[in-house]
Amino acid sequence: MATLFTIFVSSFIIALSGALMPGPLLTATISETSQRGFFAGPLMIAGHAVLELALVIALLAGLAPFFQLPVVFVAVALSGAAILLWMAFGMFRGLPTLTLSWEGKQKQLKHPMISGILMSVSNPYWIIWWATIGLGYILYSWQFGVWGIAFFFAGHILADLIWYSFIS
Repeated sequence: MATLFTIFVSSFIIALSGALMPGPLLTATISETSQRGFFAGPLMIAGHAVLELALVIALLAGLAPFFQLPVVFVAVALSGAAILLWMAFGMFRGLPTLTLSWEGKQKQLKHPMISGILMSVSNPYWIIWWATIGLGYILYSWQFGVWGIAFFFAGHILADLIWYSFIS
């Protein structure tokens, strides 16, 4: 049991290396919080968690070697970079008409869970984190079977949830 607790705590701490990194998910969370209130953060992380659970299952199902192929890594990194550039272009294009309004007419994103998925997958840092730190930690946790993975995932998502709840 002490080993599972260690996996949980270390996963929580290591997850902060990703959660505290500014990126699209943080920006969208701040924006959505101004429109929807406190629950925007936890809902964004719920979407983020769905994506990460799907990734963990895919890795455990044997797709880890596929995700480690250089061509896949480059394709995913370039796709994420293209999305970030598209978002930046949209922001720069809107600068001439940018105004500060206290009326709250800002366009809301789709449901925060969907936004959590889209913002996570479009972040190249998220992909790099999972290809390195996340994958290594999954392989370590898998030594303890399903419980090892469950404790890893719970600690990991709890760190995200606490940080993004604090932000919102």
